[in-house]
This record gives sequence, structure tokens and C-alpha cells, in this order.
Amino acid sequence: MTETAPESREPRASAFRPKSLAGQLMLWITVITTCLWLVAVGFGALVMQDEFGEIFDSSLQETAERLVPLVIDDLNRSDDLNVPRRIERSPSQPGEEYLTYQVRDREGRVLLHSHTASAEPFDGPLKVGFRDGERGRIYTAATADGSIFVQVQDSAEERREAMVEGSLALLLPVLLIVPVTVLAVWIVVRRVLLPVETLRAAIGEKDGGNLAAIAAVDLPQELQPILRSVNLLLARLRAVLAAEREFTSNSAHELRTPIAGALAQTQLLMAELKDAPTRARAQQIEASLQKLTKLTEKLLQLARAEAGIGVSETTFDLVDVLGVVVTDFQRASDEASRIRFRNDLAGPAQREGTADAFAIVLRNLVENALLHGRADEPIEILLTETGAVSIRNGAPAMSEAELVAVRKRFSRGRTLAAGSGLGLSIADRLLAQMRASLVLTSPIAGRVDGFQADIVFPPAR
Repeated sequence: MTETAPESREPRASAFRPKSLAGQLMLWITVITTCLWLVAVGFGALVMQDEFGEIFDSSLQETAERLVPLVIDDLNRSDDLNVPRRIERSPSQPGEEYLTYQVRDREGRVLLHSHTASAEPFDGPLKVGFRDGERGRIYTAATADGSIFVQVQDSAEERREAMVEGSLALLLPVLLIVPVTVLAVWIVVRRVLLPVETLRAAIGEKDGGNLAAIAAVDLPQELQPILRSVNLLLARLRAVLAAEREFTSNSAHELRTPIAGALAQTQLLMAELKDAPTRARAQQIEASLQKLTKLTEKLLQLARAEAGIGVSETTFDLVDVLGVVVTDFQRASDEASRIRFRNDLAGPAQREGTADAFAIVLRNLVENALLHGRADEPIEILLTETGAVSIRNGAPAMSEAELVAVRKRFSRGRTLAAGSGLGLSIADRLLAQMRASLVLTSPIAGRVDGFQADIVFPPAR
């Protein structure tokens, strides 16, 4: 007996696809407009049918009444009235005959008829007025003494054809008007919804470094409540972030002095201790205090990054800052021999931002490479011809998920090395403020291992 897989209960993505406001407006306005036009055409066709009926009836009556005196005169000149005579049409007037007529006496005999009319009498009684026959509508006129009747008939098919052609004449403009209406509706909807797009773009520009209130510039009154709610939310976010930054900064500052004092006292104590076990414990305390000092420094950098120190309209020289930071590491680091710097860029490179923020970024990336890179492989710092900065170090290959995770605060990946887990997060934050990006790659191109951090700036303006 085989088990069937349980039916998936996951909702389809299309069921949750948001509807387009512009699309809904266009759809409904187009449908309603088209329906109104069709209703108007229908009413027009009904009115036209009545008018056509009156016109055709008037033509029948007028033709019959005009034929009466002509027929009487013709009959008076005729010698034989027992044989029906047919009026031949002139060869100079070819074409279809829309009206047919018969001249009959009071007994119903056909005395005279048009060339397309049958010699057989029209159906129905001889009675003055209108009536509907099998082949069309008939009007009967009579002489004053009622001895002669003139019947004129038009074709029902001709009436239907005229009605169809008239209705099509009303409908064809609608077929042209509807696409024009759709285009006009699309243009109007786009223009009317432009403030919505403007507000959406303004909201989309907001991030941790830009939480200023959105100015109400030419927004319709329907969007004003939304704008007020968004600005109120931004104000609350500013207050929360300001409190967080102040707490982080104050905490780091308050911790700095006592930690430095405790570290100094520990080092003095270590100099006085002679007992090896006690001295070893003091060294552990010293290591913990040094780790706490580094964490405090990172918290201060994080507070400055959250305060937006990278946002600036001024520029700095990429080459100068990079040279200063690399020189500092080569002088101060115990592993200065591992750091190798190469500059492939000819001349200075001005970039938007602050030199202080970029220096913090570089220090964090180089410290990360020294801390987590293999000790037997160099740290390569390369300034490319395009102005990008690349920092490479040996390390086990990392997955895409790990590369995403290490950007988060207090994330150290699989490494066992001591570290705060804040360096990459601080660098990523500051580079975003300078409109640059941090690209992490592992393994390095052409290798099966290694870690590479690239600082990519937008093209210089």
C-alpha cells in the first residue's frame, strides 16, 4: 500500500498578488464607458427605427397619392381594361426598384402594375391606409368615387437593410471612440496617480540615515492623512534610533574609562606577581579587559555609523586615506609583514563622503582579514584602476547564506577567532551612507578557498 503525498496547503503566489490601482481604474472606467456607449447606440437605433418607419410610410403615402391622378388619366386613354398592363422601365434608368405598385378596380382586378410587381393582386383587402403584407408594407389610395385603387408597396428587406446600415453607422464611430477613450483614461489615470507615485518614491528613499519628514508638496487632500501618518511614524523612528544611539554612545564612553583603569591596574598587578598560577589568572583578566576595550571601541564606531557620519556632500581622496590606513597597520601590527598593498590607480580619486568614515571602513575590513585569515597567507589590499578597493585573505570557502549572515551585527560565522562580530556590519552601514557598496565573495575567483571584500563606489560625478 503506497502513501500519497499530502496536498500542499501553500497559497499560490498569484492569489496574493497586489492589484494595480491604475489597472482597476482603467478597467472599470473603460467597461462603464463602453457600456454607456452601447446603450446610447441601442437607444439611437430604436429612435432611428421609428424615424425610418415614418419616413418610409410618408414616402409610400405620397407616392400613392401622386399616382392616383396619373393612373386615372392613363386608364381613360386605354381601350382594353380586361388585360393587366405592365409599365416598362426606361433603359436609361437601370437599377433596383424600391417601390412597386398595382392599380386595381373595386372588384380587385389588377389593371396596371409596375414592371417588377406581380400580376397577381397584393394580399389583403382593398382598404385605404397602411397595412403589413407578406413582402412588405403597403399603402392603398383610392379615387374619390372608390372605383380605382392604387397600392404602393416597399420591401421589408429594404427596410431591414436600411436599419442595419444605420445601426452600423452609429456603431462604427463607437469602435473608434472606445480605443481613444481607453488611451485618454490611461493618460488621465497616470496623471491623477502621479502624486501617489511621488509619495511612494519619497517613502522609498527613507532609511536609517534619512528619516527626515516628507514635505507635502502638491499632494492632493486625499493623500494628506497618509503623509501625516508616515511623518508621524518617521518621527517615532527618529526618536527611537536617537535614543538607541545615545545609549550606545554613552555606554561606550562610560565603560571606556573604568575599563582602561582596570586594565592598567591589572598590568601593574601582573608586574608585581611572582606566583606563576596567579600571574596566569591575571593574564586572563588582561585578555578579557582588552577584548572588552575592543568591543567598546566597536560600539563607539557603531554609534557613529548610526549617527550617519558617512553622509556628506563633500569629497575625500581615496588614495590618501588608503595610504594612511595601510601605513598605520604596517607600523603598529604585529603581523605587518602579512599586509601587501598595491595601487593600480594613476593619480588621485575623489569620492563622495568623509575621510573619517572611509578610514573606519578600511580599518574594520583589514582587522577582519588579520583576525580571520590564515596566518601563513598574506593580506592583499588592491586599489584597482576603476577606483575599487579589494581586500583578500586566505580562509575556508563560505556559502552564500554565510556571506549574508556575516553582515549582521554580532555575527562571526564559523570562525573560532576572537572578535566582536560588528566590523562588517559597521563597514556595510558606512559604505551605504557614502553611496558605495560592500561586495563579499568566497571563494576567491580562480581558487577553491579564500575571502574577498570589495568596496565599490559609484562612478564619479
